This record gives sequence, C-alpha cells and structure tokens, in this order.
Amino acid sequence: MASPRLAVLALCSLLAGEPATAQVASPGWFPVPPDAAFDTGDSWSNAGTTYRLYGVQSCLRGTSFTNAHGIKRDCGEASLAMLVALIRDLKPQCYEAAEAPQTKTAFVFCVAVRTEGAGKGSRIDLGTALIATGFAFAALKPDGSAVHAPYLEAQRVAQNSHTGLWAFRDLPDPNAIILRALRQASPSASASPPPP
Repeated sequence: MASPRLAVLALCSLLAGEPATAQVASPGWFPVPPDAAFDTGDSWSNAGTTYRLYGVQSCLRGTSFTNAHGIKRDCGEASLAMLVALIRDLKPQCYEAAEAPQTKTAFVFCVAVRTEGAGKGSRIDLGTALIATGFAFAALKPDGSAVHAPYLEAQRVAQNSHTGLWAFRDLPDPNAIILRALRQASPSASASPPPP
C-alpha cells in the first residue's frame, strides 16, 4: 500500500499536468455551473442554493497570513482563489451527499476524471485536491474529530510538508478559531455548576 505522502504527491503531479474533465455519467451527478457565485473557499451558490464541499473547511475571510514578501493577505481569499482555479481547470462533477433544507444548503462531493496524459482515467476528489495543496482544511466536528477522516490525513501531509498556506508561520487555522468560538458560546463551557 502506498504511503499517504506518495498519494498526495501523485495527486499534486496530476494537478500540475493537463486539465481534466469529469466523465461521470451516473444520474445525480452535476457540474458546477459556469454562472455559480463563489462564496468561500469551500462553497458556491446557484439558483438559491448554497453548495458546500462535504468535510472541507476553507480559511475564514477576514483572517490573514503574512506571505513570503512580508505582506498580509486575506486567508479566506486565498482559499477562494484556489477553489475557483481547481473547478475551472478540473471541471468536476458533483454529487449531493447531504442537505440542510432550512438553510438551502447542499453538501457535495466533487470528482474529476483525467481524460488525457499519464493519469488518464484517474479520479481526483476536489476536497482532497484543495486540502492536499494546502489551501483548505479537513472540517472538524464540535468534538474535534474529522467530518471525513481521509481529509485529515491529506491535511497532515500538507501541513508536515509546509504545502500551500501551511508554508506561512502565522496561518490562522480555521478549525482552531471555530472550535474556540463554539466553546466560548456553549453555555456548559462558560457556566459553572450550581452549588449543591
């Protein structure tokens, strides 16, 4: 069995090659529409529905990192730019994994299939591509466990190799920010037990 690091390196080499076009013919699969409005580095909107990559957490808008030139950049914008680039280059097909009707949100997995080159026939998961290139993170549940465990392994490899945003020491980890906010907002976390 290949190591996770080799798998991520293989994925990155595929991303560096020729564009891919998904050839997923099963019912229920759909492309990201060309007129989609990209909201964050893990979501877009179209026709009144927000589509969010299942198990993926992008950098938060309004948080920043210092790039190699010493310039502060918005981390959420960096994640967003990579999502747009990968969707335009890979042209993935998406499938709805879950739905939150109250917020008109569909959680999706998106996959592209290489049609040319050495990787012809290879499947590229968009969430893995974003996380392995260091421009997104494995989403965590409130208890700190991964929503989709394979994404956490891709994140560890990107983090350990200082890939993408992980190259910057002041990277604002969105999961740490979100989990801290959840703990602070939780009544049980801030309230002390009543006296006996």
